Amino acid sequence: MDSFYIIPNQLKDRNFAITSEIKSYIENNGRRCYVAEKDPEGHIIPGTVPDDVECGLVLGGDGTLIRSVRDLGERTLPLLGINLGTLGYLAEVDLDNYREALDHLFCRTPDIEERMMLSGIFKDGEDLAMNDIVLAREGKIRIINFNVYVDGSLLNSYHADGVIISTPTGSTGYNLSAGGPIVEPTAQMIVITPICSHALNTSSIVLSADDTIEVEIGEGRYGRQEKVSLCFDGAEQITLVTGDRVVIRRSGRTARLVKLESESFMKTLRKKMKGN
Repeated sequence: MDSFYIIPNQLKDRNFAITSEIKSYIENNGRRCYVAEKDPEGHIIPGTVPDDVECGLVLGGDGTLIRSVRDLGERTLPLLGINLGTLGYLAEVDLDNYREALDHLFCRTPDIEERMMLSGIFKDGEDLAMNDIVLAREGKIRIINFNVYVDGSLLNSYHADGVIISTPTGSTGYNLSAGGPIVEPTAQMIVITPICSHALNTSSIVLSADDTIEVEIGEGRYGRQEKVSLCFDGAEQITLVTGDRVVIRRSGRTARLVKLESESFMKTLRKKMKGN
């Protein structure tokens, strides 16, 4: 690879010292390097990614990488995460090892993992998620009724604080915290996990990636209208009310991650499970 695009986390590299160091290393090795142009909120400005870029270097953690996938939109660059935070699942290169990683990319064609994403269609639009789409109660602490349909048939009515619809990549995020299963990240499936379900036998359900999921906000007690927050990857939040629905299916887009170690997910998972 000869052309790189650095996407820094401005909160973790405030004076851009790390960004400048990596940029200099790339250019001193005879390659081209650009730094992402961002707006005041930290999002990549649309249309500013140079055409000749071959690889994005995301400086931050898993959240920064997920945000970069969303910001890049239709520009599906292969992304390599250089971790500036705590141990994550996506940013596989530690900062101390960035030179070895770049040397590898300078002379070899890396493996690219394709990670499935989800598309969610709601009353006012559509959005994408690499990790998960979450519906959760707004306002007062009380149970909400979520009617979940799969391919047009009622699967279950969850009485819960919320529902998580997760990709395999997102299975180690909120889904895991809510008691859902860990899924190998390159698998093709969708996981539904209720949040604090008001039932003793409610478990996660794993579906085919080809299934269409529809979640309807049910009516509250005594005909009360409920309010629910619809959230994509912890970023965009939309308010839904009783009777509203969101239709979720596999997106035609994928996230493309540069992989330098074939066993990196298993190694990270082992470290996480040991508490290191």
